[in-house]
Amino acid sequence: MNTGKLPPIAPKGPVADLLKEGQSVWLDTISRHLMDSGELAELIGSVGIRGITSNPTIFEKAINGSSDYDAEISRLARENHSPTEIIRLLMVEDVRRACDFFRPIYDSSSFADGYVSIEVNPLLAHDTEESVLEARTLHQMVDRPNLLVKIPGTPEGIPAIRQLISEGISINVTLLFSPDAYRKAAMAYIEGLRDYVSKGHKPARVHSVASLFISRLDTLVDRKLEEIAASASDPMLAKKAAGLLGMAGIANTQIVYENFEKLFDKKIFGNLASHGARVQRPLWASTGTKNPKYSDILYVQNLIGPDTVNTVPAETLRAFADHGKAIRTIDRYKEDRALPNPHEILEKIQNIGISLEAAYNQLIREGVEAFNKSFESLLASTEKKIASIRKG
Repeated sequence: MNTGKLPPIAPKGPVADLLKEGQSVWLDTISRHLMDSGELAELIGSVGIRGITSNPTIFEKAINGSSDYDAEISRLARENHSPTEIIRLLMVEDVRRACDFFRPIYDSSSFADGYVSIEVNPLLAHDTEESVLEARTLHQMVDRPNLLVKIPGTPEGIPAIRQLISEGISINVTLLFSPDAYRKAAMAYIEGLRDYVSKGHKPARVHSVASLFISRLDTLVDRKLEEIAASASDPMLAKKAAGLLGMAGIANTQIVYENFEKLFDKKIFGNLASHGARVQRPLWASTGTKNPKYSDILYVQNLIGPDTVNTVPAETLRAFADHGKAIRTIDRYKEDRALPNPHEILEKIQNIGISLEAAYNQLIREGVEAFNKSFESLLASTEKKIASIRKG
């Protein structure tokens, strides 16, 4: 078993260089094989990843996609744990180990990096009180300072986020799509920190990221743009629609970054910062390129900027390590007028008949449903394994 000891070399290359621009790269996958094989230690020590995220879909693939967990499932089943308890225990063990891999980064960065995320049961996405209880349980079970508990940014999740931050529990706000949802997540963090500080606590170790999902927005909007381009009787309308393909995700993200800079300036956040509080960094999620016509590093190369995190799948990480360039791009349009203005892009998309508000609502609904489906699939397969073990 790999203990998490890092190779005695400093990370080099484009991924490591992103830190000079203020951006941390986290890996968007977790599994026992990744840790046992030594691959995770290599990615930390040589490539320069500084954290890791997980979600129900990732764990469903890890647990159902290998036999690495079968022996432990068998042991836990013999101890009469329920399928839900078994899944939670498996996830907690993986996350705890991953936290130990990243603990040196957490310590050496003065608690700014080195985080590992675990998500509450996705079936609780619309239940504030149960989400709070589940997050507290996961926080206690993992028992690592560099843990982030993931809470979806649903209307029911926002008050849960504020409550948990007020208790000093670090949170990864997940499944954000719109600038408005981002603002609500940021304010939940700020208000939760105010509550925490008002109780006399020091907030330096309370951390949060706000995870904006990017490529999913392009996938949905592009489909609508293609439908308009194909069916429009007006050639100019068809041309306008085609010219906006692949632009919604990056423009939406750039506007969120503008909001981040406003919300965490000295006027709003200065007092908390004087107590040692850290900004809630925007995290760019869903950054693997879905459309093969687009660059395989589209959502990394164009979204580089200070105080951000980009959580990437393994193939995107390899691609950026191979041909990415670590240069600030997130707000370059402010200086280079030849680059498209994000506000104008989203306005053009809406002007040709696509409701972004409807798209945001559809995406968060589908996101919650997808995580629910993954969890239910994992639950069903675990139940089958338990039945087989007990029958044997």
